Amino acid sequence: MTHPKTTLLSRIDSPADLRRLSRIELKTLASELREHVLQSVSRTGGHLSSNLGTVELTIALHYVFDTPADRLVWDVGHQTYPHKILTGRRDRMGTLRQLGGISGFPRRDESEYDTFGTAHSSTSISAALGMAVAAQAKGEKRHAVAIIGDGAMTAGMAFEALNNAGMPHAGKVPNLLVVLNDNDMSISPPVGALNKYLARLMSGKFYAAAREGAKSVLKNAPPLFELARRFEEHAKGMVVPGTIFEEFGFNYVGPIDGHDLDSLIPTLENLRDKPGAQFLHVVTKKGYGYKLSEADPVKYHGPTPFDPKVGIQKPATPPKTTFTQVFGQWLCDMAEADPRLVAITPAMREGSGMVEFHKRFPARYFDVGIAEQHAVTFAAGIACEGLKPVVAIYSTFLQRAYDQLIHDVAIQNLPVTFALDRAGLVGADGATHAGAYDIAYLRCIPNLAVLTPADENECRMALTTAFRRDQPVAVRYPRGAGIGSEIQTALGELPWGQGEVRRQGERIAILAFGTLLHPALAAAERLNATVANMRFAKPLDADLVAELARTHEAIVTVEEGCLPGGAGSAVMEALQAAGLATPVLALGLPDTFIEHGDPAKLLAANGLDADGIARSIAQRFGARPALLRANS
Repeated sequence: MTHPKTTLLSRIDSPADLRRLSRIELKTLASELREHVLQSVSRTGGHLSSNLGTVELTIALHYVFDTPADRLVWDVGHQTYPHKILTGRRDRMGTLRQLGGISGFPRRDESEYDTFGTAHSSTSISAALGMAVAAQAKGEKRHAVAIIGDGAMTAGMAFEALNNAGMPHAGKVPNLLVVLNDNDMSISPPVGALNKYLARLMSGKFYAAAREGAKSVLKNAPPLFELARRFEEHAKGMVVPGTIFEEFGFNYVGPIDGHDLDSLIPTLENLRDKPGAQFLHVVTKKGYGYKLSEADPVKYHGPTPFDPKVGIQKPATPPKTTFTQVFGQWLCDMAEADPRLVAITPAMREGSGMVEFHKRFPARYFDVGIAEQHAVTFAAGIACEGLKPVVAIYSTFLQRAYDQLIHDVAIQNLPVTFALDRAGLVGADGATHAGAYDIAYLRCIPNLAVLTPADENECRMALTTAFRRDQPVAVRYPRGAGIGSEIQTALGELPWGQGEVRRQGERIAILAFGTLLHPALAAAERLNATVANMRFAKPLDADLVAELARTHEAIVTVEEGCLPGGAGSAVMEALQAAGLATPVLALGLPDTFIEHGDPAKLLAANGLDADGIARSIAQRFGARPALLRANS
C-alpha cells in the first residue's frame, strides 16, 4: 500500500469544509483519511479494522447531511475515528484513549457532532428515533440518522426500536434513516439467522451472475454502463428478496458498496429527501485499505501500538498470563472433568478467552450474538434441565441483563456461573466499559454469591468453587495480567465464604477484595498493619470481620469497585449487625465516572495504589514513624 501525502485532509476542520470539495477530491480525501487513521492508531493503540472500514461511509454522511444540525448516531461507537478526524479533532488523535485525551467513543461533552454517547451496542436506532420524534414535535426540519453495525443488529433492542420506528406518531411516521453497516463481522464472527440472511442477499448466485453478466456486456459502452450502475443502486430491491425491514414499515434500499462514493452519495441524497422511515443497507469490509487488517480483522480490532509497515508482531518476551487466559484454560479443563458444562458468550469469544473451548467442544459452545438478556435467560433454561452453564460476560455488559439475572436466575436459584471479565477499571475504554458496579449490583440479589479472587491461581480456584455450587455465583476478575502467580493444574476449591489473613500486624486491619490485595500488602508493610484477603464479597466472612474488628483499632476496606453499596458497605453492615462500633475507612472508586487512561495511573489518581492506600490510612488514623520515613 502506498501512502499519499496529506494535503486535502489538512484543510478539513469541519464537515462544512468537506462539503466544498468535488467528488474527485472526496476520493483523494478518503485515501488520506484512511492513512491518518492507520498512522494514529498505530501510535496510540485503539480500534483499527472497524474504522478503516467506515472511511467512505463517514465522508458520504457528512457530505450529504448538514451536520451537526442533522444528527448522526453511531453504533457501536468504536467505528467513529474518521468521524472524529473530520469534525475538528484531527490534531488531537495523538491523545486518543489517553488520560486527558479524546475518547475512543462518541461523547456529547467532547463535540457537538457527537450527538449521542454510544459505546455499548444496539442503542442507535432508539436514540435516533427519539431525536426524530423530538424534531417532529418541535417543528424542526432536520434529519436523524442511525448508523448501526451488523453485529449490533442482532440485539433485541435494535428490533424493538425498528418496530416502534415504523409506526406513525401523531399521525406521521418520523423522518428517520437507518444505515446498516454490513461488514460480515462484529468483534467475534457474527452469528444468528439475521446475519445468514444478510449474507444470502449478497451471495445469491442469481444476483451475482446477473450483476457480473451485465458488467461484461455494458463495459464497452460507458454511457449505458453508468446508466445501469445508477439504476442498480436504486432498483436492487427488485433483484433481491423482500426484506424483513420493509415489514417494519421502512423503505429498504440496498445492499450497496459502502466503499463506493459514487454510489453512496447519490443514494444518501435520495433518501435524505424522502419522508418517513428509510433503511439503507451498505456493505463494507473491515480493515479496508490496509491488507494486514483486511486479512485478519479480529487481530487488528483493538491493537496496542505497532509499526504499520510490519504489522502486529509477537512480543520478544512472552507476556504474563492474563486472567482471561486463566478462564479459558479453566473452562476447557472443567469441561473435560464435567460433561454437564456448557459455555455461553454474547458475541465475545475472543475477548472472553473462549476460542480454544470453541475448537475443542463445539457442541457445548453457544455464541448468542450481542444479546445479553437472551444469554442469561438461555442459561437459565439450560440449568433447568440439569446442565451447568457458564456465562462468560464482561462486567459492564451484565448490567444489560439485570432483570433476567434477578427474575430468571436468582429467584429460581439456578446454578449458573457468571465469569465476569473486565471487573474494575479497564483503562483506555473508559467509563462506558468499566466494571465498577458489579459488587454493588450483585450482592443485593438473594441467592447470588460474588467471589473476588486476588490472583490468577485463586481465580482458577474461585471458578471451580463457583461451578460446583448449586446456586448462581459470579466470579469477578480484571482485564490483563495479575502478579504472575503459579497456576495449579488441579481443579481445587476455596473454602466457601472464608477469607484468610495474609499478614499479621497491629492496630489497623486492611480487608482487601480482589487484586488490590497486593498494593494493600505493600501499604501494610509501611504501617505494620494486618491484611486479610477476603475472597468473597458475598457471602462475606462475617466471623473474620468481627474478629479483626475486636482485635484492631480500625478497619480499612479496599476494592476496585464503586464505594456506594460495595464491599466496604458490606463490611459496615456486618459490623453493625454484630454490634461493633470499630471505625471503618472504605477505599474504592468514588461516586463519579472514571475517565479513560492507563489503569495504573487511574488507580493511583484514585488513591488505590500502595502509596495512596498508605496515605489515606495515615491521614485518617495517624501516621507511624515507619510511614513517615517511607514517604519522606
